[in-house]
Amino acid sequence: MNYEQALEYIHSVNWTFCKPGLARITALCRALGDPQKGLRFIHVAGTNGKGSTSAMLASILQKAGYRTGLYTSPYIRTFCERIRVDGENIPQNTLATLTERIRPIADKMADKPTEFELITALAFEHFYQSRCDVVVLEVGLGGRLDSTNVIENTALSIITGIDFDHTALLGNTIEEIAAEKAGIIKEGRPVLFGGGEGTARDTVCAVAREKNAPFCVVDRSSYVQKETSLDGTIFDYTHYTDLHLPLLGAYQPYNATLVLTAIELLREQGFAIDEQAVRQGLAAVRWPARFELLSRDPVILYDGGHNPEGVRAAVASVQSYFGTQKVNLLSGVMADKDRAEMIETMKPIVAHAFAVTPNNPRALAAEDYAAQLAYHGIPATSYASVVEGVRAAIELSKQKGIPLLCLGSLYLYEEVEAAVRACLRP
Repeated sequence: MNYEQALEYIHSVNWTFCKPGLARITALCRALGDPQKGLRFIHVAGTNGKGSTSAMLASILQKAGYRTGLYTSPYIRTFCERIRVDGENIPQNTLATLTERIRPIADKMADKPTEFELITALAFEHFYQSRCDVVVLEVGLGGRLDSTNVIENTALSIITGIDFDHTALLGNTIEEIAAEKAGIIKEGRPVLFGGGEGTARDTVCAVAREKNAPFCVVDRSSYVQKETSLDGTIFDYTHYTDLHLPLLGAYQPYNATLVLTAIELLREQGFAIDEQAVRQGLAAVRWPARFELLSRDPVILYDGGHNPEGVRAAVASVQSYFGTQKVNLLSGVMADKDRAEMIETMKPIVAHAFAVTPNNPRALAAEDYAAQLAYHGIPATSYASVVEGVRAAIELSKQKGIPLLCLGSLYLYEEVEAAVRACLRP
């Protein structure tokens, strides 16, 4: 089996009608020899910020000398970036070899594993074979019944924050969603909550109490922002001074304080992470498609905000960097998202919107999206292709001298990034 055949097999699995639960991933891992039992994890759940938080943690742990695995989703450019060891993607030939090993096991199962379960199992195997000291493991969806929750040896559970998303699967109230995400908490193991006060925090705290798990929160009172620009943020936090975080977005320092709190909790458990590792790890972190600067002339930014909380964060970032100046917006959304709330959130910052259709079967047609934007008072035009939309958006942004914000699912990023490069090519 080669790499292309491996991907074809992984993506061929129809998960739509699979019953949620851990039975399939448990059976699959057992057949592989339970590689996850030989690993130590930092488990990261939450509505938004999981990926950035995980990337920062992995970067710091790597700088501290730990052989570090990182498991994230979805991918941006290549499938292999979902599974990394010390910043390196899983090699294509390794992915093919592991898939060839897993396939006959999965095919013999009466209740066949889902695509995400297959990927999770082969990630565990790769991390085990790579002799990782620690794995930063991002939850795929929810927590309690997510396939990553088959793990047992958790050094720390992190819940970044909680908002409405995937309500059909996770519940219709914040309490229900919080309870699902709190399902990653392990008996007696610490949990760190990055959200604010309210019912979500109360729910997570209650689950932690039931499991005798130390419940910790982030104290952001000592955060001091010193400088922010399109080169990143310089800030102080607790005993740290002049930390440099290259990730853009008003929400990224917020995520960084969560990470710095997590580092203190890991130190209490014997992890040797000095200040130099923290500084170097934060300064070296890269995480595309999260308020990423794609161009300086004109200023073009891409952000993967695709739910109400994510869009609020993107709007706050625009206001942080550009004040009251409005921006042009290029956007494409999934049909199952709460568009009305997101559009109302974006309305104060948008001069003109360019609607496109993401390459995804769940995508909302560009003309329908443009009509809804216009209904809510945002001037909007739809485009038949992402390239046409990007070209028109860049032309108007240059003409008006205002920034362009590209906002939407991470599935849209690759098309937009390629179109930007093509349109700005000399």
